[in-house]
Amino acid sequence: MIIISNLTKRFGELIAVDGLNLEIGQDGIFGLLGPNGAGKTTTINMICGLLPPTSGSIHFEGFGRKDTKLLIGYCPQENIFYPRLSCLEQLHFIGRMYGMSSKSLHTRADELLELLGLQEKRHARASKLSGGMKRRLNIALALIHDPEIIILDEPEAGLDPQSRILVRDFIKNIGHQKTVILTTHNMDEADRLSSRIALIDYGKLLLIDTPRNLKKTIGEGDILELVPEAMNESAVDTYIQKLENASLHVTRGTDSLLIKHPEIVEQLPEIKKMADSSAIRVAEIRLRENTLEDVFIHLTGRKLRQ
Repeated sequence: MIIISNLTKRFGELIAVDGLNLEIGQDGIFGLLGPNGAGKTTTINMICGLLPPTSGSIHFEGFGRKDTKLLIGYCPQENIFYPRLSCLEQLHFIGRMYGMSSKSLHTRADELLELLGLQEKRHARASKLSGGMKRRLNIALALIHDPEIIILDEPEAGLDPQSRILVRDFIKNIGHQKTVILTTHNMDEADRLSSRIALIDYGKLLLIDTPRNLKKTIGEGDILELVPEAMNESAVDTYIQKLENASLHVTRGTDSLLIKHPEIVEQLPEIKKMADSSAIRVAEIRLRENTLEDVFIHLTGRKLRQ
């Protein structure tokens, strides 16, 4: 596993990572989530050896290879490639930098091109690829040397739905064999892929658990979406006041009200009764579970970040 102990990184007066403690198990997909400026990229750069910590330590235990450069494959958020080289040439060039033999390099490059849907573009220049293909090529470049730890920063950014499914399935599969660290702002992606998730903000760990446990134990409960037949301002204001007086959390949307409570189903008869007494005619009621996005907002707030 990767053991991160009291990891701190300062840039002058700014504390980007503040005494972070994490244990990331061998094999499986570990989600590292947080708002912009939370310290995710700085943490990743220290894990990769691109930045030295101000204090604290990172230990890799139980992995066969000791050289961090060989142990880790990193796909950054921004695509990085040589525009005049073909997909195959890119992979061969990077593979040689890792000291791979010609035989293993040819086999590995063909395997990755096939798995990531780039086989037909093997001889195409990288600059001529679509945005989704460029993203998939960057994932392949991070994996060419068959690393034991794979760090993927926003791997599904800019992908169309078909490419997103292909990449998501690919990540799921490698998560059974490798240690994958995933950063993303797509909460649905994190929920689908991650076996454990750490939420950080201002360089500090807020919470770490499975997605299921995070959704069960954090936030304001399941969500009832109530759609009135008409959003009469006076009637809606009266209704919201009654709901809040009953300790229900209400968020007003364009044409609906989002009502939250830890035991929302049990509250449904009272919610309907208050609607009737407020002259609110209900067109539709929809119930959904708490989501990872709800947990994220609950812990980090709604304030916009840079």
